[in-house]
Amino acid sequence: MRVNVYVDGFNLYYRALRSTRYKWLNVRRLAELYLGSVSRASIHRLRYFTAEVNARPHDPDQPVRQQTYLRALRTLPNLTIHLGHFSEQIEWRQRADGQGTVRVVVSDEKGSDVNLATYLLLDAAKRDCDVALVITNDSDLAEPIKLARVEFGRDVILLDPCVDRKHRSKHLMDAVGHAKFYKKLRMGPIEISQFPSVMADAAGPFHRPTSW
Repeated sequence: MRVNVYVDGFNLYYRALRSTRYKWLNVRRLAELYLGSVSRASIHRLRYFTAEVNARPHDPDQPVRQQTYLRALRTLPNLTIHLGHFSEQIEWRQRADGQGTVRVVVSDEKGSDVNLATYLLLDAAKRDCDVALVITNDSDLAEPIKLARVEFGRDVILLDPCVDRKHRSKHLMDAVGHAKFYKKLRMGPIEISQFPSVMADAAGPFHRPTSW
């Protein structure tokens, strides 16, 4: 049974990984652990959706860490990385205490959810897989998940990376009825799905970032 895996990279990071020491995540290994209950399942294709981050005054090495992680991901078989982009602008925002406004830099990641939805439906229409494993908590993907199953007959496994129940998307939960399985991401599988600290590719060896 051919399984395509669709990873909403920023959603996974902010919902499950950001406050942990487990950011050096082998997403293929993680997917394999959750596919253990699916008979004769094998990963046919793995699509990772993200956008390249920019350096910030308080964190100038942020792009370096991300590129190192993307380098690790590229060592995985049958994986493709699909890039969106960041939109940044300066806006006036209300202070939390209600005492006036302040100027802030607003970053908005664009394209990842649209790209994921596009490839999910494209692969479903082309019968490129039997099962789609979608790792996201983004409510914008509820309708594509529904269509992949109802219109194209592909089984969908929804793996929810939201470890904090209060951030769970009710709208996305409405799509659960159209998924073959709904699974909640746990920290245990994340912990045992880390890349080795030292890796190598065609360009030579590289290391897990010392700080994140």
